[in-house]
Amino acid sequence: MDGFPIDLIIFFAIAAFLILRLRNVLGRRTGQERPPPQPMAPKSAIKKPGDDNVIALPDRAEDEATPLDAGLAQIGVADRRFDPEEFAVGARVAFEMVVTAFAKGDKDALRPLLSDEVYDNFTTAIDSRESRGETLETTLVGIKGSEIIEARLDSRLAYVTIRFVTEQINVTRDLDNKVVEGDPDHVTRITDIWTFARNTRSRDPNWALVETSTEN
Repeated sequence: MDGFPIDLIIFFAIAAFLILRLRNVLGRRTGQERPPPQPMAPKSAIKKPGDDNVIALPDRAEDEATPLDAGLAQIGVADRRFDPEEFAVGARVAFEMVVTAFAKGDKDALRPLLSDEVYDNFTTAIDSRESRGETLETTLVGIKGSEIIEARLDSRLAYVTIRFVTEQINVTRDLDNKVVEGDPDHVTRITDIWTFARNTRSRDPNWALVETSTEN
């Protein structure tokens, strides 16, 4: 029987040598190797040394943003200075200023806080009250709660709506100081819905009250 050609014997010898070298370099797969890291995987989903066998996955709740969350995020992108918590604090201060100024009939104090339309409505009410010789006494006993309930971005205009729950004493008196409306000894809980707006491209950081309503 003729033997194998010498060139085939040399070829098989080289192939066997290469296979042996590759196994030495790469190692054998036993099924216990760690999978290669996934560059596109969230950091929270990558198993770290010392972790247990449960791989942490991203919280699905984070991906289910509410319309309010989405609105606040859009405003934050348009205005990097916007912070919901700071806004809420400022809105409470503005609420007190507006309520106090309206009761006193202080139009100058109201002017920078209100949009043109709301300012006109407030001044009309003040003028009507004064024409009857009446005065309004408002005591803001306390703000029991304030909550951002809506936020949206319309082109460059940002709108944020807050629900205020307050306790107040409101009394209207006539020229003779007689009570014509309200009770000076009665505290009323009132829920106001106020919407503030601001041009996100404006250098003026102040927000203006653009709409008011009451749930009571």
